[in-house]
Amino acid sequence: MLQPKKTKYRRQQAGKFKGNAHRGNQLAFGTFGIKALDAKWLTVQQLEAARVAVTRFMQREGQVWIRVFPDKVITRKPADTRQGKGKGAPEGFVAPITPGRILFEVDGVPYNVAKEALRLAAQKLPVRTKFIVRRDYDPSMQHLNKA
Repeated sequence: MLQPKKTKYRRQQAGKFKGNAHRGNQLAFGTFGIKALDAKWLTVQQLEAARVAVTRFMQREGQVWIRVFPDKVITRKPADTRQGKGKGAPEGFVAPITPGRILFEVDGVPYNVAKEALRLAAQKLPVRTKFIVRRDYDPSMQHLNKA
C-alpha cells in the first residue's frame, strides 16, 4: 500500500479544492492515460484496487505509472465520542485530486487493451474520468511496438 515514509506533522487540516489541476495535467510517461474530471480524495485502497485492475487486465505486459500519491493524513474520532477533546487519531492517507489531473498512464500495449484496462481502473475510483491518448500517437506504428 502507498503511504509516505515520514510526515512533517501527524495531523493535517482538511483543506479546500480550488480550480483545476495546474500540475500533473499532461501525459508525461505513457501513451494512454485517465484524467480526473471531478475533485475528490482518493484513498490508498481505491488507488491500489485500480492499479490491480489495470495490471491484471494487461496480464503484466507493458508499463503502468500511478501519477498521484496519497500523502495527506486523514484523522477520525471513534464512534460514540463527544465533541471536543482534540482532533482524532490518524486513520489513513489520501491523495487530493482536482479536475484535469492524470491518475494513471499506460504504455507498451495496444490501444484497445489500454482503453479496457483503464476503464476497469476508472470503475474502482470515486471520480468521473476521461480516457486520453498522447498527441503524437500513431495507430499504424502499433505493430512495431509489440516486439
